Amino acid sequence: MTNTAPTTPPVAAHTVAPAAPGAPAATGGLHSPLSLTSLVLGIASVALSFTFVVPIVGVVLGVLGRRREPEGRTMALIGIISSGVMLLGSVVLLVVGLLAAVPIGLLGLFQYLS
Repeated sequence: MTNTAPTTPPVAAHTVAPAAPGAPAATGGLHSPLSLTSLVLGIASVALSFTFVVPIVGVVLGVLGRRREPEGRTMALIGIISSGVMLLGSVVLLVVGLLAAVPIGLLGLFQYLS
């Protein structure tokens, strides 16, 4: 008597079903573009001294990234903090500049009129 059991080919440890035609391929990485953009804008605004517009965009994208992308929460937080610091710094410089310029301008105006 011979034992003739049907043989099956060995199964690979990690088999992946082929993707449907036209479907994007799975790349397996960190997918958090909002958080990453917030981080880049925050660091760039600190390093390159962008004032007012770039930090506002960085804060907005960071908040959106923290809400929508759970895997990018740390990047979004760093982007929010760095953009917020630069935004606060630009507002402080604007206020100090106006407090210094307005009295000087008024003094010049009074001297011109008299």
